[in-house]
Amino acid sequence: MFKPDKFIQEKTAELREKIKCNAIIGLSGGVDSTTSAVLVNKAIGKNLRCVLVDTGYMRKNEIEKNSAMLRKLGLNLLVVNAKDRFYAKLKGIIEPEQKRKLIGELFIRIFEEIAREENARYFIQGTIAPDWIESGGGLRDKIKSHHNVGGLPAEIGFEIVEPLRDLYKDEVRKVGQVLGLPPEIHQKQPFPGPGLAVRILGETSPENVKIVQEACAIVEEEIERASENKEITKPWQYFAVLLPVKAVGVQGDVRSYGNIITVRAVESIDGMSASYTKIPHHILERISVRITNTLKDNVSRVVFDITNKPPGTIEYE
Repeated sequence: MFKPDKFIQEKTAELREKIKCNAIIGLSGGVDSTTSAVLVNKAIGKNLRCVLVDTGYMRKNEIEKNSAMLRKLGLNLLVVNAKDRFYAKLKGIIEPEQKRKLIGELFIRIFEEIAREENARYFIQGTIAPDWIESGGGLRDKIKSHHNVGGLPAEIGFEIVEPLRDLYKDEVRKVGQVLGLPPEIHQKQPFPGPGLAVRILGETSPENVKIVQEACAIVEEEIERASENKEITKPWQYFAVLLPVKAVGVQGDVRSYGNIITVRAVESIDGMSASYTKIPHHILERISVRITNTLKDNVSRVVFDITNKPPGTIEYE
């Protein structure tokens, strides 16, 4: 049986022994990276510099919310605006594996720049077991290249440390709870490292990002409101996806031709398998009406995904 107290004690001692100089950590504000940051901060304190990169593929207002939350935890935080670099890197790219690898490489190059500025020898990631399992290697088939594993470039200018590498999501949550993280962090729904880039099927342009940001915000708000009102139990993960096709619609008496948004919600424990959430139709209708009204110039249709994992994955790319 996994014992988070014992894990924290042993890993803290291991990190303190290994890292005797400056280190940086890539921090998104999600469960994995935040738990890693607090754990490493406990071990090496002022020698840790936390780096939050704004890729342009974060959710609506997420950079502002996460940076405030991370500073409240007492972490030494640096926020880097790299939106233009990521948009330029992914311009015209639509193939999922290529997206992930380009994002992974650019992340590393930015962290290398910061490491040189901070005179840091070590780079810490919030990698967990499903990341390297699904990225393949050896006898394992590749499901998708996680940007922090299969998306890493061959040449890297620092040593990578992954304190949560052998843990699953449910175990990470337990570690975060014991470390004193509030429930809104250690029970936070997962968010992919490449961000909304893997929730846009097609080119990840700034215009498409704005559409999926707004749709995701609506899905989250409506499901969380329904959960607070005891209409449903909050799913493990829930979000919106922008499909690469359009459909005819009607706005008033005028023909429209807009994008299609898919709503995705699943139940899982560790992310290795999942079943779709049976959301009542009246809640789905509220989501659909809000999305099509709010994004009436861009979206003509909303559909709901009823695929389990397997055969589907939780994220779309």
